[in-house]
Amino acid sequence: MSFSKESKLDILGNVVPENDCCMLSFLSGLFHSCGEIVKSQGIIVASFVTDIKELFEYLNKITQRLYGEKLDIQINDDYVINKTTYYRINFPKSISGEVLKDIGVLNLSQGGFEINWSSDKNVVMQDCCKKWYITGAYIGASTSSIRLSGEEEWKKTTSGYHIEFTSHSHEFLTDLANILAEFGIFSKLAQRKNIFVLYVKEAELIKDLLALVGANNSALALSNEIITRERRNQVNREVNCINANINKTVSASMRQVEAINTINQIIGIDSLGEDLQEVAMLRLANKEESLEELLQLSTIKLTKSGLNHRLKKLEKIAKELKS
Repeated sequence: MSFSKESKLDILGNVVPENDCCMLSFLSGLFHSCGEIVKSQGIIVASFVTDIKELFEYLNKITQRLYGEKLDIQINDDYVINKTTYYRINFPKSISGEVLKDIGVLNLSQGGFEINWSSDKNVVMQDCCKKWYITGAYIGASTSSIRLSGEEEWKKTTSGYHIEFTSHSHEFLTDLANILAEFGIFSKLAQRKNIFVLYVKEAELIKDLLALVGANNSALALSNEIITRERRNQVNREVNCINANINKTVSASMRQVEAINTINQIIGIDSLGEDLQEVAMLRLANKEESLEELLQLSTIKLTKSGLNHRLKKLEKIAKELKS
């Protein structure tokens, strides 16, 4: 199951809004993100299209509380897209128009009706209502590329942190971005062909968003994922640093051994001063050791800087002899 769907089920397994105004705000955000309106024989029918079957019971509680009516759910063959089953949750015809009017989606007139693509300010007036409006929009329109690391090594992931809301309505996503900003969650709006996308990419902001909409378990899982990836990255940096130091040591040792062999072939090591002779013999006898390890093996008292200086002097002599 995707991280996005798990977070939505996390929300639905949490509490239902307590106040009527918050329930309407939730329905408004949800309808703007995944709602449909059909007018048949002069009667308006409102419905939600979703891949989350659990949303049906959740909405039933809200609808019965507000209007004393029950919803019905449909599934047809053409509702299966990319192996994902979609459900149509219908409001009764008797209350569809009233619901749409209450949540600020529909403006009724004698000539018919007009859809309000923007969020109704009366519906999202208070902070608690804004929170539930965001929650409805999250369940209806959000997707995520986040993948959590598994315990096994092969299940670790390097995917980024990304949550986005998609819609055909630029007005809806613009309003949603402004409401999110009021809670310190800053997003960016882009367009992909005829679809608008509002996205959040910073891990901490995504964690704040999950906490805001009540996906507490998902927020905790994301926090653990952030820590896991930071630890893994730190270990990788340390390993890379160690490997770089090893490569540097091996490269220097090979260069020094080559220089000593050159000296030995042309003039002989015996022609060197005693201080350089001992360093040369020490290096030839311990080709893979670092400077620190050579110092421990040396019978003369030298600092690391002093040993390095003598080895460089041997390289310089070899270079002069070659030329």
